[in-house]
Amino acid sequence: MTSRDFISEVQNTWCPGCGNFAIQHTMKKVFMELEGEGVVPESLVLVTGIGCHAKIADYFNLNSFYTLHGRTLPVATGIKLANRDLTVICHAGDGDALAEGLDHLIFAAKRNIDLTVILHDNRVYGLTTGQYTPTSPIGFKGRSTPHGTTEFPLNPLRLMLASGATFVARGYTRRMPLLKSLVKAALTHRGFAFIDVLQVCASYANLTDYYEKRVYELKGHDTGSYEDATMIAGEWDYYSDSPIGLGLIYQKEGPIYEPTPEKEVLWGSRKDLVMHVLDSRT
Repeated sequence: MTSRDFISEVQNTWCPGCGNFAIQHTMKKVFMELEGEGVVPESLVLVTGIGCHAKIADYFNLNSFYTLHGRTLPVATGIKLANRDLTVICHAGDGDALAEGLDHLIFAAKRNIDLTVILHDNRVYGLTTGQYTPTSPIGFKGRSTPHGTTEFPLNPLRLMLASGATFVARGYTRRMPLLKSLVKAALTHRGFAFIDVLQVCASYANLTDYYEKRVYELKGHDTGSYEDATMIAGEWDYYSDSPIGLGLIYQKEGPIYEPTPEKEVLWGSRKDLVMHVLDSRT
């Protein structure tokens, strides 16, 4: 397929300047590379929630599934368990994944399901015109908080590390070469991969100046060290003036949650234990 073949003819309705364009362009490049390496486009599946991010399913000529708000992970899990040969990619917004879908996100990471989650983290509910989300900066003034929110934002990276994700990274839509390498690495990782993609909402939360003064590319740290990853993830707390590290923060191998030929869902290295439990129930 060519670049144009991957992009559908559906009219794009994202606002000018939206960070979603950079994510779409990055995904297109990764898909083209994967196809050149022998990956069949029909084996790629996009699952989206509700929000501005979700329109990306319309804009690609790929298999896709629109879910309810916050329900990308259970649907994606079902798809992956039904056909382990598929590469399943969840696109979710910060509100979609960290508010309505928080429990699903945590348990997908805990189970180390072989999925990739790309968080479109614009820190605002843009589709509904500017309400605050779990990652909005403290003091954010929007339609639901005209005097400024008094809640401290969540740190998605620390949350995913604590939940058991085996691939954790942070990207930024104005650093597309790095974002592309992270997406490619996540899609080829065996296990639960999570990329927090900082992007601007040009209409309701344009944080470009804030990010440009603080982002830097991570280099030289041990990506296999949970302690180092936790420290790096906590360096910036989503509202301070601390530097913001971009790149792969943590990666390790681990048993994944997948179907066996017997159609039972088992934990790789715990197969004997799980089979014993299953036998005891019959």
